[in-house]
Amino acid sequence: MSTSSKNVIRCTATGDAMITKRLPIDGEYSGFNAVRDFIMQGDFRFSNLETTVHNFESCAGARSGGSWLCSPPGVLEDMRKFGFNILSTANNHALDYSYEGLEKTLQNIERANFPFTGTGRSLADASKPAYLDTVSGRYALIACSMSFNPENMAGAQSSRLPGRPGVNGIRVNKKYLLPPEDLKNLEQIAAKLGINCKDEILRGEGYLPQLKEGVQPFGDLMFELSDHAEIVSTVNESDMQRITAAIAEARFMADYVVVSMHNHELCGKSKETVDPVSIEFARKCIDAGADAVIGTGPHLLRPMEIYNGKPIFYCLGDFIIQLETIQSAPEDMFARQKLSGDERLDVLFNTRSNFGKRGLCYDPIMYKSVIPYWEVTDGQLSKMTFMPIEEMFALPRSRSGWPQPNNSMQILEHFAGLSRNFGVDIKIENNLGVLQI
Repeated sequence: MSTSSKNVIRCTATGDAMITKRLPIDGEYSGFNAVRDFIMQGDFRFSNLETTVHNFESCAGARSGGSWLCSPPGVLEDMRKFGFNILSTANNHALDYSYEGLEKTLQNIERANFPFTGTGRSLADASKPAYLDTVSGRYALIACSMSFNPENMAGAQSSRLPGRPGVNGIRVNKKYLLPPEDLKNLEQIAAKLGINCKDEILRGEGYLPQLKEGVQPFGDLMFELSDHAEIVSTVNESDMQRITAAIAEARFMADYVVVSMHNHELCGKSKETVDPVSIEFARKCIDAGADAVIGTGPHLLRPMEIYNGKPIFYCLGDFIIQLETIQSAPEDMFARQKLSGDERLDVLFNTRSNFGKRGLCYDPIMYKSVIPYWEVTDGQLSKMTFMPIEEMFALPRSRSGWPQPNNSMQILEHFAGLSRNFGVDIKIENNLGVLQI
């Protein structure tokens, strides 16, 4: 089914919604209406729900995505109030409260009648497209995460056993290259430490393949001989095939296909630098038939590009950031700060942040983002504007973290500068960014 000239595809998208408290019960906060109205321009209105949603009914996972995030089910009602009608749940916090916490989250989102994808009760469930039917057409969302603890990846169902609940994970293969002298030094260090003893025994017993010429293991890392030092990251082939298969199915079923990717991969000396594996993955999704790719994860703005006429947002930053208003925390979170679980939450967060001197909640750049709205007419990108937002960094944590318009133009100028490196021309008109098409 092709897009009719009488129908215009309309989309809005935001970054991470780390929402852990409810909207005010006695009315909208300053700036809420403007943000909601901008979001409501789209027929497809997306956000990444980066939290678990339940009433602490389950035990915490042994590992988390950083903090152990949990939000009351009522936050789903608040996401509706902002205008969102489809969600991604694929991120590194999805199993902060283990498999039972994920199940409770799935149940609560299903009960709220929110289309969503990215996590599920099996790998097939987590990776299937979610669909949204509107008067302008049918939209499909496929969501995945490159950042997750290995045990949190969903497992495939077989004829013998059910699948494992978890995230639609995209694994990243890394190849470590070193020149001859460095590789020889590494071999000597490994021998002195005995770091490869276990694998050498297993290799001798035939449980591991013999090493190829020019390859040196160092614990869990494998280094290869080269004429230069480099880390080469590539998307796992089987995971990429699963995503492209989902895109093909969604392409058949829907008029417009969006892929959401969550990724904390870093390279270079700045978090704003787009890592090569995100570029590889996003472009492969477009090549496979996706119409747009929305990146989330690093908690700050990254550039966008137009690839083969399709938008790729490498990270839209934070839409809501409320990390220090969770209502409880497991023993493990206290133990990380060398505290007992009997301490108060204020002691936990003050210790972790060194009384406001470090952490996401104390870095103003994490509170600045944009919301894109775009239109596609007859299959061609025809319009795109950006609302700059900030999440009230200067307010007390009891009231901060909510998005409101920012009219200083610094956010738009910064975003335009980042995106210029990808050949994207964004002008500022009437306090909005405007893509020059």
